[in-house]
Amino acid sequence: MEPGYNDDVSSTVALVVDRLLEQLGESVERIQRRITADIDELRGDPRLVELLRFSVAGNVETVLTVIRYGIDLDRAEPPTAALEYARRAAQHGIPVSALIRAYRLGQQEMLERILEEIRRSVADPDLRLAVYDRISATSFAYIDWISQQVSDTYEVERERWLEHRNSIRAVRIREILANDDPIDVDAASSALGYPLRGRHLALVLWTEQSDSPGKELLRLERFTRAAAEALRLRHTPLFVAEDTVSGWAWLPIDRVRADPAGTIRRLAETTDNSVFLALGVVDSGLAGFRRSHRLARVARKVATASGAAPRVTAADDQGIAVAALLAENVDETRRWVLDTLGALASDTANDARLRETLRVFLQESGSYTTAAKKLVLHPNSVRYRVNRALERRGRPIGDDRLDVELALLACEHFRQAVLRPVG
Repeated sequence: MEPGYNDDVSSTVALVVDRLLEQLGESVERIQRRITADIDELRGDPRLVELLRFSVAGNVETVLTVIRYGIDLDRAEPPTAALEYARRAAQHGIPVSALIRAYRLGQQEMLERILEEIRRSVADPDLRLAVYDRISATSFAYIDWISQQVSDTYEVERERWLEHRNSIRAVRIREILANDDPIDVDAASSALGYPLRGRHLALVLWTEQSDSPGKELLRLERFTRAAAEALRLRHTPLFVAEDTVSGWAWLPIDRVRADPAGTIRRLAETTDNSVFLALGVVDSGLAGFRRSHRLARVARKVATASGAAPRVTAADDQGIAVAALLAENVDETRRWVLDTLGALASDTANDARLRETLRVFLQESGSYTTAAKKLVLHPNSVRYRVNRALERRGRPIGDDRLDVELALLACEHFRQAVLRPVG
């Protein structure tokens, strides 16, 4: 490399950047048009669009200044408008991915402008390449740096905004759920941003405390939005925190669907396995809003009574309503189950198979053939297991058949919470 070549590169970089700064307004306009044309989420609210322009202008001026004077990014300050735009985007529910994509599109547009200016200003091909390499390298470093700044600001604001919004919503929702008194449904719908006159499916969602405290509610709300998308709902679901690791949600079932609960089950099986759900039933109007929530809470009580909840429990699952009554006092239920089933209530794999066979046999009105079809067994195998189950119980089934069926139901739902430990 010839002596002074780096000086030539630096002086040419400065020349190119100075000319770009003179045309700052035109560059900002081109980037703004490109972003709003390509990213649907960023062209809604006129006030946000206006703030986006200031964000673009701040970023373009900052990155050009960093390039012009060789400023270390560790000493740079993010543009105020850029951080404020990230906060507003968080408040409006715009995904952070849309913001990051905007920065990538803006960078692409800006590099095209830079290349045009280099071609106009520099004749030497080698010098052109060296100048472009230096500018583009700093540009990429800046985009990585500002994207992280914006993402961090977005996440902090999103959590703060959700906490504030949830605190207001929670008060209003608890007032609505507290009793069955009539209310101004239209005013309440407007305040909540949710159509109370429609059809609803209530959810109770919960998760375990994670290694990143404060992220749990975001995870639950994200699942609620995913459920709404899976059901292709026209209205936004309602979500409110119950505490730091659980929440309540309502899905506005605005279209007739054969099995919305089934859709949510399938979604739960393929997404975040740390989220647990209890579902109410689809019901209409204010009364349905309240009833679906009550049933979802009943389903959760049953799901959590065993200490090992299934991923999804629905209020209309077989036996949930009765199991909820047995869950009122699990200690007393356990004593009653042991008295009713005897050794059959032992926590072993073999006794579990015998209980399941006996439960299906009684459910099928004592038919070995029908129970065998349901269990995919030979009728003689069903007969053997039923007899073995009665031996383990210690007495035949007489007038206490209903007690036996309820005790088997309790074993199915509450498992170790009502079973006799081995040894």
